Amino acid sequence: MDTTQYLDVFIDESNEHIEVLYKKLLELEKDPNEKAIIEEIFRAAHTLKGMSATMGYNDLATLTHTLENAFDAIRYDRVQVQSDMIDLLVDTVDHLNTMVEDIASGGTGSLNVKEIASKLEMIEKGTPISEPNKEIKLEVESPTISNVFTNLDAFELSILNESKERGFQNYEITVQLREDCLLKGARVFMVFEVLEQLGEVIKSEPSVNDLEEENFDDTFSVILVSNQDTEEIAKKIKKVSEIEEVSISDFSVSNYRETNESEVLPAPTEEENTSVTENKVEKKDKEQETKKASHNNKTIRVNIDKLDVLMNLFEELIIDRGRLEQISVDLQNADLKETVERMARISSDLQNIILTMRMVPIDTVFSRFPRMVRKLARDLNKQIDIEIIGADTELDRTVIDEIGDPIVHLLRNAIDHGVESPEERIRKGKPEKGTIELKAYHSGNHVFIEISDDGAGINKDKVLQKAINNGILTESAAEGLSEQQIYELILESGFSTADKISDISGRGVGLDVVKNTIESLGGRISIDSEYNKGSVFSIQLPLTLTIISALLVELNKEKYAIPLSSIIETAIISKEQILSAHHKKVIDFRGKVVPLIDLKGIFGVEQEAAPDEYTSIVFVKKGEKIAALVVDSFIGQQEIVLKSLGSLLSNTFAISGATILGDGEVALIIDSNAIIK
Repeated sequence: MDTTQYLDVFIDESNEHIEVLYKKLLELEKDPNEKAIIEEIFRAAHTLKGMSATMGYNDLATLTHTLENAFDAIRYDRVQVQSDMIDLLVDTVDHLNTMVEDIASGGTGSLNVKEIASKLEMIEKGTPISEPNKEIKLEVESPTISNVFTNLDAFELSILNESKERGFQNYEITVQLREDCLLKGARVFMVFEVLEQLGEVIKSEPSVNDLEEENFDDTFSVILVSNQDTEEIAKKIKKVSEIEEVSISDFSVSNYRETNESEVLPAPTEEENTSVTENKVEKKDKEQETKKASHNNKTIRVNIDKLDVLMNLFEELIIDRGRLEQISVDLQNADLKETVERMARISSDLQNIILTMRMVPIDTVFSRFPRMVRKLARDLNKQIDIEIIGADTELDRTVIDEIGDPIVHLLRNAIDHGVESPEERIRKGKPEKGTIELKAYHSGNHVFIEISDDGAGINKDKVLQKAINNGILTESAAEGLSEQQIYELILESGFSTADKISDISGRGVGLDVVKNTIESLGGRISIDSEYNKGSVFSIQLPLTLTIISALLVELNKEKYAIPLSSIIETAIISKEQILSAHHKKVIDFRGKVVPLIDLKGIFGVEQEAAPDEYTSIVFVKKGEKIAALVVDSFIGQQEIVLKSLGSLLSNTFAISGATILGDGEVALIIDSNAIIK
């Protein structure tokens, strides 16, 4: 069977199962007796094994099978999870990941897994990993007189005779399942699949129907014609889970005839043969139909490039829709207005569907970090817990694909240079175990990702001195910098305050790359720190790179757009409601003092000579913080297409992009998150 057409699906699904294995192993370390976690690991390993075997990646299938067997023993309480097992199990999944990555890059997925597989077999048998492995009991006997098969017909005996003459071996194989085996029929089916790859099954005892309906105890026997040796056959059968014992002996036709000559049944007639064949074909067809139906799910995988094309076309549709709405207002035609309104409703629904298709939970990135933190912490002899908050926060797939590496680098920095060693933490009066918090949340039309630690923080004096020594700024310029500006100096190219460079990270080495990557996605990074208390690296990213709902406002006849997702509400207030605190204008918003920000002053728009009696304001939020933006007037709500300002204008303060309105005018999009401090 040509499996190349399924390769992309195999790689995607294998990565998903490997992520589940990583995630659940870390959960298992914290709660080793939780059956639900053990079951999930077993299912993921079992599915990955089946997929790998189907695709022909034998090393991958072998290792996942051995892992599956180990967890089979764990879930039936034959083996208890010990803390020293977790390292080996994580190492096993690392091997699986390496093989899948090799396959994804065009390789064969081959890897020497004998050593790690033998250690997993020790776990399965409950023996310490240092002890030599013990094989499953295997009996290979010399030809004996069969006590199991006493009713072979002449046709079956002739096949066995002919196979012997052609150089094949006839084997009588007895397989004993474990007493606690729950799905005996499934295990029998898997054994038969193995045997059919090795040769041809001539007869079984009990019959195939009884085996399928599980009308037997724990043991069944088959006669197999094969050119494989007994060790190879036994080895392949043992790969099936829940096998207690495999017994193989040569089946002698002559011995059988001597013992059962009078009981040899006549060969079936041609009609009976035809009937048996038809029944088998019919049964096989039904099995294929059942299998086909079971694979009928309601999801499909779509190439992201196709979604990009769909989104680009829809953006053009939104611009044309805005133009039609403007024409409808100008012409005041009832039929045109009704049609445009209906088109607007339908296109809004379509827009929501398209945007939802592109959105992916940020957990797809976050899920790989706990194991990385665990491994690096152990390498550095540190004790670190990672807390993940908001993993279900969704981001555009394009952003998700790019954001992983910057977060990895920031986490490595936090582990290597942020969190101190246990001895140093105790000396500072801190808990022995450090904590890194990875948090994601929505704020307006943006997603914020914060990486915070309770470690040593950033020494701002050391940063300043290093910046002056490197010629990045002069001593006079350094005096006028705020704390945040000093911290952000470490984002400059080649800047580092690390006393020694490690292969894990160096504070400042590569952080300029992190900054460039985030800014290329339309985001920004900021740093806050308190010496000996910890640091917070905050990444701000656009929720989506395309279409947003916005409120259009006017500033002295210039049009601006404020994303609706940032807005709490709008209001019109009188002069008397504007208060003053610390020489700044504020307003009372439901018992909370909120700063009043004049957008004209920020954007350099000409002020009117005589201010109005009443002022229009827009209340916007950034997390828990609120501000009131002063505007001249509200135009209305509209769906807009976010367009980049280009590299020359990309650093314009508080402007995230621009959009083309229905009348052809360009409106700038206000980034309220940049305004709120």
